[in-house]
Amino acid sequence: MTWTADQLAAFDSVPEIEIAVRREDGTLGSWTPIWVVCNDNDVYVRSWYRRDTGWFGLIVRTERARVRVRGAEVDVRIEDIGMGSSALRSQVDSAYREKYGCRCAASMVSEQAAATTLHLLVE
Repeated sequence: MTWTADQLAAFDSVPEIEIAVRREDGTLGSWTPIWVVCNDNDVYVRSWYRRDTGWFGLIVRTERARVRVRGAEVDVRIEDIGMGSSALRSQVDSAYREKYGCRCAASMVSEQAAATTLHLLVE
């Protein structure tokens, strides 16, 4: 499945979404607010400080989550793309800078944050 135009517009229109990682037993963890960007009809999130712990560590292991934006919830599959290609990294960095401003996005376009890039795929 692909994201609908309305879903993409919702992601673009809010400063953050909430994500709940689906645990290995299928239950949902706590909702965590995160920044989100869209690029070429795809949805990306990053963590600016954690790789192996917290919501990010669990999501990389289980590859499943649920996102909530404007009250609507959607199950997602996670693709850990890390830095990705240089072209994709540049596009996602640009999306963060455009949406959040250069000063606010600085921590989200660092080498450490770029290495945590996750591609959200609608289930």
